[in-house]
Amino acid sequence: MKKILAIAAVAALTAGVSAYAANPFSDVTPDDWAYQAVSDLSDQGVVEGYPDGTFKGERNMTRYELAQIIARLMAKEDQLNAEQRATLDKLAGEYADELANLGVRVSNLEKKVGNISWSGNARMRYIESYKADSGKSTGTWDGRMRIQAKAQVNDSTTVTGLLRQNMHFKDNDEGGTDMQRLYVTHNFGDKVSVVMGKYDEFAGQTGIMYDSEVKGAKVTYGDDAFNVTAGYARFDWNDDSEFAYGRIAGSGAKLAYDVEYYKGTSDHDVSLWGAGLNYNFAGKFDVFGDYYKNTDAKGDPYAWSAGLGYGSMSFAKPGSWRLSAQYVKAEDGAYLGSTTFDTGAAQDLIFDQFSNGDDKDATSIGADSVHFWVVSGDVALAKNVGLHAEYAFDVTPDGGSVKDPDDLFSATINYKF
Repeated sequence: MKKILAIAAVAALTAGVSAYAANPFSDVTPDDWAYQAVSDLSDQGVVEGYPDGTFKGERNMTRYELAQIIARLMAKEDQLNAEQRATLDKLAGEYADELANLGVRVSNLEKKVGNISWSGNARMRYIESYKADSGKSTGTWDGRMRIQAKAQVNDSTTVTGLLRQNMHFKDNDEGGTDMQRLYVTHNFGDKVSVVMGKYDEFAGQTGIMYDSEVKGAKVTYGDDAFNVTAGYARFDWNDDSEFAYGRIAGSGAKLAYDVEYYKGTSDHDVSLWGAGLNYNFAGKFDVFGDYYKNTDAKGDPYAWSAGLGYGSMSFAKPGSWRLSAQYVKAEDGAYLGSTTFDTGAAQDLIFDQFSNGDDKDATSIGADSVHFWVVSGDVALAKNVGLHAEYAFDVTPDGGSVKDPDDLFSATINYKF
């Protein structure tokens, strides 16, 4: 195929990606029929000329040269609509061997089947955690694998599903496979999105509050710099835990913040206000904190955490690492449960409103409050392989029948694919 014809076809594929640009090639003039196509694709970085400043559009294009153009288009795939992406997928399949030689096979081709993209993660973990039902620390070996499929329904709608398989290595309990998440996302323009189904929610900046799945719906207006969310849902692990919630959040180069409200709509006394802040300074350090208070529960119980972090760990950068230390204080009744912490130093020592039902003052296996320190470290051992370690110490429950547990820790190897 003549080079000029191939470029015209590619330009049709990328229509709408960029504005018109000036032509950089000496042998392509404004009178040429493919002038605008060549100019636009050159401006996008999709096509390149020769060292002498020419394009040589009349020469035949090799499969390898066209594969280079396809590879550059794949890097801009998020700017294409669903129809354009489908066409690009077909081209990628046709030129799979040439693209493999360019080193883009694994990251871009093998994860896509039609309009479905696949990703996942796995972990192997040891935890020394506190279990309130047994009244002592317990060591657990477990593993987990998750496979996510994200299907592009049209330009504004996606369906996402996450399959999970858990395994416990110290006993015969293999956990079983379940659909951990299944939700639909509708985008209305660039600012408004609606999510419905079973999706993940993360509260706050420090990990002390909720970090797990809910079943419900939410609408978000804005972008990463500033957004407002309103939703109605229930916790995945409790059918009797319906609540309405709202969030104002934003983030920038140095600052991330959120203000949140949760209102229980069943028989639970939950009117939980919270705010969190994370500020980065000197390029490497960040300070963070959260504060929550339940004004409906007896005594207005509260939970808060504050800490300091250093470094930044990225799965894409082997050798990158991060260390952090934080203090946590949480009272019975101000806790939603299911945190990012592995060791159970909070969720297994005090009750949250939804899991405790109406008897929110009971302390038969829980404490009135708990406070402790947590030190965490993360390092990228290799590309897409990371090690997470966590150590909770000076764990002190107050009230109830709970004894001070031993130091609690975890070590996890995480894999991304």
